[in-house]
Amino acid sequence: MIDPDGAERRFLVLWRETRTHMRRDRLIYACVAVYSLACLCVLHFSAHWEQSSHAIYFVQWPLLFLWFMPMMAVALDLVHGILRFGDGRRRAYRHVFGTRRLARLLSGLALLMALMIFQGSFTSFKNMLPILADGFRYDRIHADIDRFLHFGHDPWTFLQPLVGNKTVLALVEWNYSILWFVFCFTGLFFVATSPRANAIRTRYMLMFMFVWVFCGNVLAGLFLSAGPAYYGLVTGDTARFADQMSLLSGGQARAFQDYLWQVYQSGVAGFGSGISAFPSVHVGLISINALFLSERHPRLALPAAAYTLLIIASSVYLGWHYAIDGYVSVFVVVLAHWALKALETRRRGPAIGSVVATVAAR
Repeated sequence: MIDPDGAERRFLVLWRETRTHMRRDRLIYACVAVYSLACLCVLHFSAHWEQSSHAIYFVQWPLLFLWFMPMMAVALDLVHGILRFGDGRRRAYRHVFGTRRLARLLSGLALLMALMIFQGSFTSFKNMLPILADGFRYDRIHADIDRFLHFGHDPWTFLQPLVGNKTVLALVEWNYSILWFVFCFTGLFFVATSPRANAIRTRYMLMFMFVWVFCGNVLAGLFLSAGPAYYGLVTGDTARFADQMSLLSGGQARAFQDYLWQVYQSGVAGFGSGISAFPSVHVGLISINALFLSERHPRLALPAAAYTLLIIASSVYLGWHYAIDGYVSVFVVVLAHWALKALETRRRGPAIGSVVATVAAR
């Protein structure tokens, strides 16, 4: 029989622990609120509500983070628990559905729903960038810098022997869109919902938002470029990247690039809409995951760095970005990561010192 009093006590404990976790995340919630309010103000005062993308995320984001990923996480936890405890399956169930694990899961899901609003705000603001910046004015400059840094050649030409290979193209597209997405957003879900990520949660989430806001909004708005795929459309020079675009024709990336341009020309928001190349948010997000993974598992630092370089090369290969878009993203993310880590260490220092002094006094 189920003990009603015991169930009520457990529910109250779960509720208290969940609220405690949510209070610890209040800085993240505050950042989401301030940023989202600022984006809404931009939409309001510019009278461009048609660029709002919030409603688009209200469908896909909950399906991913409230249903699919939690189901996968519970299934994997159960398998791990059963393998760990053998015949003691009751212990495995207690491990997976214990108060501590559930409290972190529930508070993490609440945090992810706040990030849904954040993502909608980001895309809305990104849609506004060509309007606020008066078009894409930096493509020629960025492409020329690329050529200068790569010994007088556009970087994609170093990859030209691979670009025309349909098998390689399909693999690169799958890696750049699907596998990249799995790595980045599974990492986000793990950090948000796992007790094992408690020590890095705030720092990771702040870095996650930093990449979107500083790289994807601030730097993108100041130096707005469309990328090689749209170079001819925004500069009038249709010859420079014509060979690359021809070799990419028929691929998924080229089809999606055409779709984004059609959405941009229509003047309304769409799924994944918003065009900006510099710097690369794609590279920025995989960079923060590589840095945090290297912190936790130093032996994986080299593979993580190699995968980041692969994403940079893929972004050039597929015509999404100039090479400097990835280089700048890595530089900015590494600098911000270590600055935030140093600040966190400095803040923890006095707290640890006071605890040691208290213990010594006793």
